[in-house]
Amino acid sequence: MRSSNPVFSRRGFSRSGGYAGFGAAPQAGSPVAGQGNPYAQTQAPTNPYAAGDQQNLTPQQLQQMYGAPPAGPLQTGRMTMDDVVMRTGMTLGTVIVAAAAAWIAQLPVGVGIVAALVAMVLGLVQSFKRTASPALIMGYALFEGLFLGVISQVYNERWSGIPMQAVLGTMAVFVGVLVAYKTRLIRVNARFQRFVLAAAIGFVLLMAVNLLFAAIGGGDGLGFRSGGLGIVFGLVGVVLGAAFLAMDFKQIEDGVQYGAPREESWLAAFGLTLSLVWIYLELLRLISIFRD
Repeated sequence: MRSSNPVFSRRGFSRSGGYAGFGAAPQAGSPVAGQGNPYAQTQAPTNPYAAGDQQNLTPQQLQQMYGAPPAGPLQTGRMTMDDVVMRTGMTLGTVIVAAAAAWIAQLPVGVGIVAALVAMVLGLVQSFKRTASPALIMGYALFEGLFLGVISQVYNERWSGIPMQAVLGTMAVFVGVLVAYKTRLIRVNARFQRFVLAAAIGFVLLMAVNLLFAAIGGGDGLGFRSGGLGIVFGLVGVVLGAAFLAMDFKQIEDGVQYGAPREESWLAAFGLTLSLVWIYLELLRLISIFRD
């Protein structure tokens, strides 16, 4: 299963992605059983029971071999939910701290724009890398946080208290989507992903056209970000962000189930951060329209 989230689109967490699963016997000729699986575990050369006839082993050695608990994800270097939670906490924590610092320092709008461009470049580089780079992800979180702090301050100066409302709204969307996903009210399948991907492409293209017209003619361009149309497109943006979250949850669940390597938890944290930032910005715009 692959996600339309740009972080996960290049490497889905699934059996077809080549990750070894737990609790299932490997089939002959499958990547899990042979050299085709890049994450297959090899026998340790220091294992005294890796070779030789078991009949030559002493009773103590046999008891040690068969009585030992099975190796878990921690011993085999596989991704766990704790890994995802810890990496996500680090990434979101960096975003929050950087945003708070930018707010307190009252950085100018120009600095926020530069930070947004740097964050976009770092995010794109990580999205097209085949492996997770913690330095890129944390760098993205730092500069994205600076941008969010500046833009939030701008909105707060005109609409007092709106950033906190957007934060609470983002938290509510996250919890709501998580509950809906765990109770299977939202079922992420191939059709769901194709629909969300098509809707996201159309949404981004319309916003780009609106921005182009705004740069040429001034104002709000085609009016997609103000008035009645602004409310409609703001709601669509929040729904798309919620759909991204649902697909992130699916990818994380598949990654843990099928034994993705532990470093993939950085990509999971990166994807969740992208989705939450998307939702926050859309809510910031949407609430400002309602306040007007």
